[in-house]
Amino acid sequence: MKYLILGAGPAGLVFANYLLANRKDKFIVLEAEKEAGGLCRSAEVDGSPLDIGGGHFLDVRRPEVNDFLFKYMPRDEWDHYDRDSRIAIHDKFISYPFEANIWQMGIDDQVAYLKSIAAAGCNTGAEKPSDFVDWIFWKFGHKIAEDYMIPYNQKMFGQELNQLGTYWLEKLPNVSFEDTLRSCLMHEAYGKQPCHTQFYYPKEFGYGELWLRMAKTLGDKIEYNKHVVSIDFEKHSVSTDDGQTYKADNIITTIPWMEFHSIAGMPAELVASIAELKFSSVQVKYFSENLDTKAQWIYFPNPELSYHRILVRHNFCPNSKGYWTETNSDLIPMDTQDNHFKYLNKYAYPLNTIRKPEIMHKLLAWSKEHNVYGLGRWGEHQHYNSDLTVELTMKLAEKLVEIQ
Repeated sequence: MKYLILGAGPAGLVFANYLLANRKDKFIVLEAEKEAGGLCRSAEVDGSPLDIGGGHFLDVRRPEVNDFLFKYMPRDEWDHYDRDSRIAIHDKFISYPFEANIWQMGIDDQVAYLKSIAAAGCNTGAEKPSDFVDWIFWKFGHKIAEDYMIPYNQKMFGQELNQLGTYWLEKLPNVSFEDTLRSCLMHEAYGKQPCHTQFYYPKEFGYGELWLRMAKTLGDKIEYNKHVVSIDFEKHSVSTDDGQTYKADNIITTIPWMEFHSIAGMPAELVASIAELKFSSVQVKYFSENLDTKAQWIYFPNPELSYHRILVRHNFCPNSKGYWTETNSDLIPMDTQDNHFKYLNKYAYPLNTIRKPEIMHKLLAWSKEHNVYGLGRWGEHQHYNSDLTVELTMKLAEKLVEIQ
């Protein structure tokens, strides 16, 4: 084959469909599961779709991405939403981002938070720290750190937060002290708004429907139940757990690097560095009760609750009911005794550990020299949303098609 694509999640499916749309048909996709979609898969639960990989939505901010995806699931099959997400804190549900919306709290709480933010290191001229926990206090002040940021991030990423770096924090909404003060005075949010401020969600299906349609377009160019367990850079091949071997001029890997139980032809220090990459696993659990809220999702920093987020299905999926929780699997056992639908995503979030940028830069650069390309959330070990994954995939596919 000209191209061998590992994984039929968003990155793999977009790359393959881009090839097909450009009359390049010498490729094959290997997928470990029985269906396509990766973390964006959906399942029929209690009469309506439920996204088993957690909450996934299509951001409106990348029109070229959306135009490409609408070829497979037309725009008229999507509803358009303004984001309504909340944070459950102090017996209230405050709009996200928190620091832009503390005006929704009582006046005494507003004063306490404002005093704390004003004294934060970023507002007093203190040097920016390199440790993640210290950065939280430096950026937000002690009160937001202790009430929200520390407990929430511990629930989502684990107790040892200082294993995380600070290089990825531009992903967070940036709200200055002046923005926060102005928000309190004007009773509206100021500052940089979060991703998915406006988003699309299918009218009749879960988010996974989009990727199933893209997979259907590929026909027999996807092989399912093919769990890749080894890669050989010298022979330019991979092997699956059923003993089959596949070779190609170019290998596009969108699967987690730690899924390669055997790696041949790569320098030992690079192979060893893969073991340093960390990730978190998340369990989703469905509840049939409707909630009295207009929010599509709610964050829960309270350490007494195991889950860190709930998705209020009936507020974005038409004609549905109920909600589902998302919980770091380290905090709960996989209980198989109750009747609630549950699904465990082993690979949910790549963790932004301190050495990760150095590891991935070396790993991806060396692999690229051997015509093996890491792509997407797991191929690049980056916490990409699906729309950014599609954009980066289109750019790589366009480049490779152009030069080859």
